[in-house]
Amino acid sequence: MKKVGVILSGCGVYDGSEIHESVFTLLAIDELGAQAVCFAPDANQHHVVNHLNGEEMHEQRNMLVEAARIARGDIRSLTEFNADDLDALVIPGGFGAAKNLTQWAFFGPDGEIRSDVEKAIRSMITAHKPVCGLCMGPTVIAKALEGTDVHAKLTVGTTQQKSPYEIGAISQGMEKTGAIAVMKSVDEIAVDTLNKIVSAPCYMMEARISEVQNNVFQAIEATLQLTSS
Repeated sequence: MKKVGVILSGCGVYDGSEIHESVFTLLAIDELGAQAVCFAPDANQHHVVNHLNGEEMHEQRNMLVEAARIARGDIRSLTEFNADDLDALVIPGGFGAAKNLTQWAFFGPDGEIRSDVEKAIRSMITAHKPVCGLCMGPTVIAKALEGTDVHAKLTVGTTQQKSPYEIGAISQGMEKTGAIAVMKSVDEIAVDTLNKIVSAPCYMMEARISEVQNNVFQAIEATLQLTSS
């Protein structure tokens, strides 16, 4: 059975991993006959947000502990990540991708990426194993590959349809890192066959939960197909 690593960044769209996208990822991996192996950094997330009113809360939460809520406790510290044990890697979205895994939310493409996250992504690329980014996940991939000779084709959505976010600015930011931004709607995915990188907009676009589920399934299916190429 193929094993797919899933890097989580907490639990909740505003300060961690987007729960719908994360659960849909785990579901798709299972439905397609593979096994998910969840990871998260064992470190405090940037901050904690009250998901009822959007206000910051005066407390600290650990990414690994919070992500364990999504993984039902079956999760490992990112320090245990080993590309040799996996066939593919997926990074769901949520603000945690841009606040905890990188600093994109605060500094755009100039923000830093956690070294352990960068190492995990680069190790998969070096091993020619597929990597998938959902929602804001592609910005994490873009930062991880910055300065390398890998110029990944990545999408965070399209400027031609409604989005709650600045798709154009984020796309330009990815290109600043050396990636190639492509426009895709929530019913499409971007597949960089050369570099074995898949990306999907998901909740970066205005979308129903069913549309996001379909988009995630498309991305995971394409990612698993690349494990055989």
